[in-house]
Parts: sequence; C-alpha cells; structure tokens
Amino acid sequence: MESQMHYSTVSEAINALRKQGFTVDFNLEENCIVHDLKKYAAEDFEIVDVYRYEGNSDPADEAAVYAIESRSGLKGILVTAYGTYTSGMSEAILKKLGGK
Repeated sequence: MESQMHYSTVSEAINALRKQGFTVDFNLEENCIVHDLKKYAAEDFEIVDVYRYEGNSDPADEAAVYAIESRSGLKGILVTAYGTYTSGMSEAILKKLGGK
C-alpha cells in the first residue's frame, strides 16, 4: 500500500506521520516488529501507509518509512533500509512489508 501523498525526505514523512498520531518507534526483528518489550507478529499489525526513498547516487541511501497500527490500536513508525531487511526475515513479515 503505497501512499498517494509523498514527502520529499524521510524526516518530512516521519514528522507528518507523528502529527497524524503515529508516535511509537517500531523496530524490526527476525519474525516480528517490536516496541519496548512487546513483539508483534505479521498478523498483529497493519501497514497503513508506506513511503519509499531511493538514494540519488548511493543505493545505501534507500529507505522505506512505514506507518503501522497494531490490532490493539498502537500507532507508530518503522524505518528500514529499503531492500536490505530481507536477510533472516520470516516470509510472513516480508510479505507484510512488501519484500516478496
């Protein structure tokens, strides 16, 4: 689910999402996303929006910003290096993030 609105930079996207109530910082682990000590499997969250950024000269600059909402209503942001998160990820998480 790619957003119709696109922000010029990753930081602009993050700031706009924070204003929309996506205030939690999620992190990516092998088979889930996490916040504090709570782990969320693929079926425990939905991706509300995605913003992808490609580096102009360096592929290492590519990133994806995900607006995520858990089943419990927790809203947050996950930022990944676009395309590099696939190693060791479960198939369910990869499908959810659009990696497969």
